[in-house]
Amino acid sequence: MSHGPLRHRAAYVAFDRFPSSKGSAVHIAQMADELFTRFGGGLLAAIGGGDLPRYQREGTREVARFDASIPNLIDRAEAFSGWVAAHLRPHWETLEVCHVRDPWSALPAVADGRRHTVVYEVNGLPSIEMSHTWPWAAPATLGKIRELERFCLERSDAVVVPSRVIGEAVRGLGVPEGRIHLVPNGADVGDRPERPAGAPERYLVYVGALQPWQGLDVLMRAFARLADLPGLRLVVCASVPERRAKPVRRLAERLGVAGRVDWRFALPHHEVAAWLAHAEVSVAPLTGCARNLDQGCAPLKVIESMAAGVPVVASDLPAVRELMADGRHGRLVPADRPAELARAVRILLEYPEEAAAMGRRGRAHIEESLTWARSRARLAEVYRTLTRGR
Repeated sequence: MSHGPLRHRAAYVAFDRFPSSKGSAVHIAQMADELFTRFGGGLLAAIGGGDLPRYQREGTREVARFDASIPNLIDRAEAFSGWVAAHLRPHWETLEVCHVRDPWSALPAVADGRRHTVVYEVNGLPSIEMSHTWPWAAPATLGKIRELERFCLERSDAVVVPSRVIGEAVRGLGVPEGRIHLVPNGADVGDRPERPAGAPERYLVYVGALQPWQGLDVLMRAFARLADLPGLRLVVCASVPERRAKPVRRLAERLGVAGRVDWRFALPHHEVAAWLAHAEVSVAPLTGCARNLDQGCAPLKVIESMAAGVPVVASDLPAVRELMADGRHGRLVPADRPAELARAVRILLEYPEEAAAMGRRGRAHIEESLTWARSRARLAEVYRTLTRGR
């Protein structure tokens, strides 16, 4: 049976691979579903590649994926922008809301002559983030990206941020307070999953990507200080392919801890939840770099760990303090301090009853304040406000 062309009222655009095992994909799935539920379907335009199909359609929802193989990131981003413009064009007369996650998605959405409103969701600022991901990026290139961010933010009707720290960074780029809306990340609190097959009896867990700002080097050095604890292992559930782990694995070998570290790569989200649920402690050793301090972050790993009922030991950064309280849901320690991180973990392991109580309080905190249902309700209110009277 053939389907006629759809003319959408809503579009969600992201310069991110979707789906994937990264936290960003969890976030995109929730936000796009809220948008499409409200507007009776929509177009999701994202990055593809690998075995992901270029096009999918399910009822009134379409997914289009950009899969051009362009090695240079900036060239790829600019090509993606042109591709997005072409995919939005058929819906230009019917679009009411276009929700974007980055400047390259935003640029075609904020073009002159539009009738739709634009919601720009800022989870990070590439002008700051790229200086950490690609330290060889030319200052002039980063300056151009900063100008592109400013241009798109100025022309957006609403800016959604997952943390107050990111909200401050956006305000610093000239966005008026009244246009910024806080929509935190969330988690679903459900039944405890079964213990993963082959899970060690006692283990710490790290969940997420392996960029330098995540602090895996700090974690490995801290774990080396816990070598006297018999049977304790570290499970790293990396959201990236195995090849990306080479630098961290080399460090683990130099520190003499490689034999006590178990690696899991690009696991489905439900499997990560099981590893979290049965850990002694979940660790989020974010570094105190400009990416985490000036731009801010909204670490989904902290929220999902608390939702799993596991005590968290995390870096004491403003963005983390928005999510958890020291001594109540786990421990906050100075960033970039392996000895402090190891000490906090050791104390939780020595006092398992208090650690379990922290886990229970963390889970209750998520249930009361940080579920995806609450986040989606906030986002729905942003859409309602923007489209009222249209």
